[in-house]
Amino acid sequence: MICRIAIASLLCLVSLRADSVLEGHVTLPKPRTPTVVNQRYEVVVKGGVVSTEPPLAIVYLEGRFPKPAELPVRRIVQKDLAFAPSVLPVQAGTRVEFPNEDSTYHNIFSYSRPKRFDLGRYRSDERPIPSEVFDTPGLVTLRCDIHEHMRAIILVLDTPHFVLTDPSGDFRLTGVPPGKYLLKAWLNSQTTRELPVEIPDGATVRADFP
Repeated sequence: MICRIAIASLLCLVSLRADSVLEGHVTLPKPRTPTVVNQRYEVVVKGGVVSTEPPLAIVYLEGRFPKPAELPVRRIVQKDLAFAPSVLPVQAGTRVEFPNEDSTYHNIFSYSRPKRFDLGRYRSDERPIPSEVFDTPGLVTLRCDIHEHMRAIILVLDTPHFVLTDPSGDFRLTGVPPGKYLLKAWLNSQTTRELPVEIPDGATVRADFP
């Protein structure tokens, strides 16, 4: 009887825990060109630094989180001789498909250390859709062997809690379990800011990166 009461009490405590919200602002670098509303992000390389234009940040929580039984399949489409989206954060273990929606061949590859691969040349009717599993955390830069101007990045993260900022640098993470974490903001391949945060049960917490 005592054992049953203890288990019931534990289940009650678990059910009473509420997820929290983490929101804030990241001060982004100034864009090289005037920002255009709904402008498609481009991946640029300057002086060996991989970044986005216009600038944005990928904000994520670093901590101990349970591994999901299954992860959703994500996509980066090749359309109008460009990657869409050109910036994709994913949790480690995610499969990403690369459908070709152009009337020409593409050949997606990466020499990045977390994931080296070469899909070879393929058309829009290729089935199954070429894909790769990204299971090692780190930055992966995608290119097309045929169209040299094409660039995209996949940031592989060991966390389920991440989000892209909007063009002004604002972000909002929902469904965050309470606890102490390290909040990080990826700005480019050489700049990641970090901030310790403590998130109470069911609270909305503000965290800004100056």
